Amino acid sequence: MRVATWNVNSVKQRMPRLLPWLDQRQPDVVCLQETKLADDAFSELLSAALAERGYEYAVAGESRWNGVAILSRVGLDDVTIGVAEAPGFPHPEARAVAATCGGVRVHSLYVPNGREPDSDHYRYKLAWLAALREVVSAGPDAVLLCGDMNIAPTDADVFDPAAYVGQTHVTPPERAALAALVDLGLRDVVRDRWPAERVFTYWDYRAGMFHQDLGMRIDLVLASAPVAGRVQAAWVDRHARKGTGPSDHAPVIVDLDEAPDGDIGPVVPPPSAARARKGTVKLPQSK
Repeated sequence: MRVATWNVNSVKQRMPRLLPWLDQRQPDVVCLQETKLADDAFSELLSAALAERGYEYAVAGESRWNGVAILSRVGLDDVTIGVAEAPGFPHPEARAVAATCGGVRVHSLYVPNGREPDSDHYRYKLAWLAALREVVSAGPDAVLLCGDMNIAPTDADVFDPAAYVGQTHVTPPERAALAALVDLGLRDVVRDRWPAERVFTYWDYRAGMFHQDLGMRIDLVLASAPVAGRVQAAWVDRHARKGTGPSDHAPVIVDLDEAPDGDIGPVVPPPSAARARKGTVKLPQSK
């Protein structure tokens, strides 16, 4: 079973890329984030094209912001929208959908950004993650958490830790909240497979960050032990971030039981840019 997660940053804008990508990569389960469409608009846009490709779908959307979905051609059962007892900001947002696909409980997640450390949105992010932990701790045993976690797990998951001082995504409380999820017995399957590799999933649109490979790894696949033991390949499809009209995120792909393309490495294709020296690049918003 091939499982993918992708923050598409507007499914409507990404349509010219999403459907060819589905045809090329042939994922069995796809978790999408930042769909930015209400449920009826999502169905109107995609239902026919997805049906042609054998996908059922579950969606939780909003008309302008957020939005998550699961596409599956291996079953889509027991769909749950949202995270029980999670706070809103101020109202519940479309940030989570879960379903059982091919015997695995799959969560498509778009974790709140946090905006600024110690802001109201930052505290909302931490409370939302705590509620998610409670849901996951209740089972079942075979589970995948897929999505844009808006947290880089360690300093190795950003191009230069010094560039992120004073920013969200890297603060100790955020990383502790993510670690609390992992402590339930989950494995970060990309990092497990490639512990020392430079792997990013997000690059700011501005300042040529992608072409310089100045990114972050914030899109994760966390697997419980029964699922993690089935992983045959785990990689970032960097090719999907290239070209015209891309999302600012690349898909993460995980192959269970068999790897149709082989164990092809952490990033496909590999970065072409030389690494910038640490301390020499600032984030675009910091300039």
